[in-house]
Amino acid sequence: MQNNPAEDLRARTQENSDVNPSKDAPPATGGHSQPSPAETGLFVEGRWFQTDSRFPVVDKFSGETIAEVASAGAEDVARAVAFCHAAFSDGVPPPHRRADILHRAATLVEQDRGAFEAGIVAESGFTRSDAAGEVNRCIQTLTVSAEEARRFEEGEVVPLGGAPGHDGRLAFTLRVPIGVVAAITPFNSPLNTVAHKVAPAFAAGNPVVLKPAAYTPLTAARLCQVMLDAGMPSGFLALIQGAGSKVGAAILAQPDVRFFTFTGSTEVGLRIQQVAGLRRTQLELGSIAFTILMGDADLDRSLPLIVGACFRKAGQVCTSIQTLLVQDAVADEVKDRMSELARQAKFGDPRDADTLVGPMISSDAAARATAWTNEAIDAGARLLAGGDAAGAKMPPTVLTDVPSGARVLTEEVFAPVVSVVPFTSVDEAIASVNATPYGLATGVFTRDIGHALAMARGLQVGGVHINNTCSSRVDLMPYGGVKDSGFGKEGPRYAMREMSDERLITITP
Repeated sequence: MQNNPAEDLRARTQENSDVNPSKDAPPATGGHSQPSPAETGLFVEGRWFQTDSRFPVVDKFSGETIAEVASAGAEDVARAVAFCHAAFSDGVPPPHRRADILHRAATLVEQDRGAFEAGIVAESGFTRSDAAGEVNRCIQTLTVSAEEARRFEEGEVVPLGGAPGHDGRLAFTLRVPIGVVAAITPFNSPLNTVAHKVAPAFAAGNPVVLKPAAYTPLTAARLCQVMLDAGMPSGFLALIQGAGSKVGAAILAQPDVRFFTFTGSTEVGLRIQQVAGLRRTQLELGSIAFTILMGDADLDRSLPLIVGACFRKAGQVCTSIQTLLVQDAVADEVKDRMSELARQAKFGDPRDADTLVGPMISSDAAARATAWTNEAIDAGARLLAGGDAAGAKMPPTVLTDVPSGARVLTEEVFAPVVSVVPFTSVDEAIASVNATPYGLATGVFTRDIGHALAMARGLQVGGVHINNTCSSRVDLMPYGGVKDSGFGKEGPRYAMREMSDERLITITP
């Protein structure tokens, strides 16, 4: 056991999620000073405005209503798309101007850090550490997108001279914007995932119609105001708020939307793909995320990282560890140490600087996770730590001896619940991961390069992270899944290729 596992856990969790908040930073407090952008309206046709229909946003810890947000109707969506399409048709700002705007936006986010962090804590329930990580990563996403914007048009020379009869003919490719991009974002990354869609789309020269999650609309609205303050043309941005079932359907009905980028459930992603038809999509969907712990792994380093990846953001991340596969030789030790670390991890008030696990997004979500946990226990699983939720607050929960058909293993739990499952061989571990319909990312801890390469080649997932968890992500890398986890890539450079067309130019002397 570590001499001070709780302290090491906090440090390792921050390392794993690219968070480095200052202990001297002011606390993210509650209150009602947050609402603005225009208290809080839609941004359509270059202006903020209100609608008669509104919906509440609540503080996920206290349950108190902190804002009322305008809800878009089908006509609002149609006007938003039409205005953006017209702006695109009138002409795209040059790459250097797009880069300058994105750089300024990164600076403005840094200057407004306190308000962003407080807003994220309030409307998502994420801890101060997780909120600081969102802001840090958003700044990186905007900055990298700015850098990529400057070289966006680069293509390649096509050697036509290698074909008989084309001597002296020149050919090359260009990247060109695709048109209006619809960005539909989730509650579990209310700032950085929004940036990962808006910034690369604009860096590639596209207008964006943004529809954030109704659970967390305020942070997205604040980022939109930052983008406008940074100089983003008003015709290249629209913000529409409301329930996904209503507003999402209205977006899909607009033929001038040329690209859909969506993060959310596999069920909704399938619907988007069916309706989109020949229009292009990037879909980051569901997951049952695994991390594999081989018997030769460095447990002192790996276990704090693993606990952080299980429980940060209350386990509500597509790459949160849901199943921890542990080689037999260390299974008993890992169960003991995981249980201890989970019990020491503070949960509850997200404004307490020592809290690792804040509330889940709703009491209904926590009740579902509790029900699935109790189903597994009733079927023979052992509870090593945690257990029942109280309202939206669920403690870090560790299970073992979980029956193979239990929903905590076979469906995406999206909660601070992890099942520790022993295995014997590398092939057995690979087969366990590949048996699910999903394939987003897997972490592998081992000191054996042969085992690492076998996992890298054999796992049917979008990313394999050797000696890190499945939740490891650097914002400039390509990120996306396979199978029912979707397709297409995030990461500014890679998303910009998705959100653009390749055009061939030939010149005959």
